[in-house]
Amino acid sequence: MKKVLLLALLAAPGLGLYAQKLDKAKDLLGKKKITEAKTEIDNVLAVEKNQSNPEAWYTKAKVYVAVAGDSVLRSSVPDAREVAFESLKKYMAMEETREKDAAKRNVLLTLDNSQPLLDLYSGYSSAGATYYNAGNFNEALNNFKKCLGIFEFMSGKNLTTLKLDTTTTLYAGISAEKASKPDEAAVYYGMIADQKAKGEGFAELYKWLADYYRQKNDVTKAQHYSQLGREVYPQDPFWTGFELELMREKGSKEELFKKYDQVLAENPNNHLFLFNYAVEVYQVGYNQDAAQRPANSKELIAKATELIKKCLEIQPDYPNANMVLGQIIYNQGVDINNENKAIRPQGGVKLTADQLKKKEELRAQVVTKFDEAAPYFEKVASKLESEGKLKMDDKDILKNSLDLLITINEEKVSQLEQKKNAAEAKKNAAEVKSLEADIKKLSDKTTEYTEKFNNVDRKH
Repeated sequence: MKKVLLLALLAAPGLGLYAQKLDKAKDLLGKKKITEAKTEIDNVLAVEKNQSNPEAWYTKAKVYVAVAGDSVLRSSVPDAREVAFESLKKYMAMEETREKDAAKRNVLLTLDNSQPLLDLYSGYSSAGATYYNAGNFNEALNNFKKCLGIFEFMSGKNLTTLKLDTTTTLYAGISAEKASKPDEAAVYYGMIADQKAKGEGFAELYKWLADYYRQKNDVTKAQHYSQLGREVYPQDPFWTGFELELMREKGSKEELFKKYDQVLAENPNNHLFLFNYAVEVYQVGYNQDAAQRPANSKELIAKATELIKKCLEIQPDYPNANMVLGQIIYNQGVDINNENKAIRPQGGVKLTADQLKKKEELRAQVVTKFDEAAPYFEKVASKLESEGKLKMDDKDILKNSLDLLITINEEKVSQLEQKKNAAEAKKNAAEVKSLEADIKKLSDKTTEYTEKFNNVDRKH
């Protein structure tokens, strides 16, 4: 019994000394003697038996928060905030072990209104902003990430009711993007978008994510963020165009056409969607080599024609639509002309009367198609010639329209020349004179188109 009592008496002076040192560290901190307080608390926790006391870790956290807040001392202890945070986590972990009732835990932190954690948060945030403004985006990102670490810890411990620190998360994303770390930027932007956050400029965030995953060939996520963006910013026209482009790049033609049908049902008077849909359908249905066209080529071309005509009903002077419709009809004339050329003598045997008649009919059909196409090319030329400096694409359209008008006229002149030769052989002077007048008009028109073609680059 005496031995046990002696051991207890021997232990008491040590406990008193520990309490005195801890109180001294707290007193020095209260008097703003931060360097001395740091030395004192470090000495306290250098003793192994003292490391099981939550208050010691809490005091260390407060001391190191103070070190981090002092611009002079911080340079000698660059990891002061990290040390303070780890000390706070140890303090709270010990409190959880010590007290089963959550309401009775973390009394010291509660009495301080979580100030040490708030100071760490604001310190990292301020450092991140300083680095960001200085253009050091890697360090800005590093500090914003640590700031978010504090927030997430507080949220996990129910020390804040917020579930997302939107501002810091946004700046972490921007810093990552500016530091050429798009994969990290996507993580932070995604955290914001998944909460359907809305604010000034946030629409661009959803667009960035949709395009980022498009480039990553992740169609599911690209569609996810496009749909979220549409939900939050339904009036922004970007989503429809993006979804169509995504289907064009990553989906099948059937999926693309289905998407266009949906888009047109929602936007029946949008001439650009009609135009783009028509072009997509025509490119699938038409091939210069008829043998390479799909089995439903005629149906597709008919659908493209219908779409482009609807486009022109809404926007009659749209050069691109006039050009495409003219080309569709012109290419039909080319097909007929190819059919005509395929009828030729075989094995030295002359063409039959029926074959000659068929060729004559086909030649007439070619002219009919070319005459049907010409007004659309003329509308293109008239519209674009009246404008000033043209973009390169518009220049090309203007040149192509004039070039096709020249080709059409040359074909018509060629056919009129043949008719004139036949009339001369029959000595039909009146018909010859009439044909010569028609040829002269077409030749003059061809010269006019040629001059315009040659002057496009100079004038525009």
